[in-house]
Amino acid sequence: MKALHVATFILLLIGGLNWLVVAIAELVYGQQFDLVTWLFGSWPAVVNVVYLAVGLSAVYQAWSHPRDCKVCSM
Repeated sequence: MKALHVATFILLLIGGLNWLVVAIAELVYGQQFDLVTWLFGSWPAVVNVVYLAVGLSAVYQAWSHPRDCKVCSM
């Protein structure tokens, strides 16, 4: 279970960083920029799989984090 926790946490970091890049690009440059599409844009199926994995990771973390986190379980 620890490997799944780490993998989903990494995917959440990727998703969070992507949204940070989207926000900065919009605020600073007035343009939309999507890091995942930029990296995998030539493979739309891969983009969809990445977004699906990030979304499922968020659901998993929301469900399991209070149980697994030492700080939250105190």
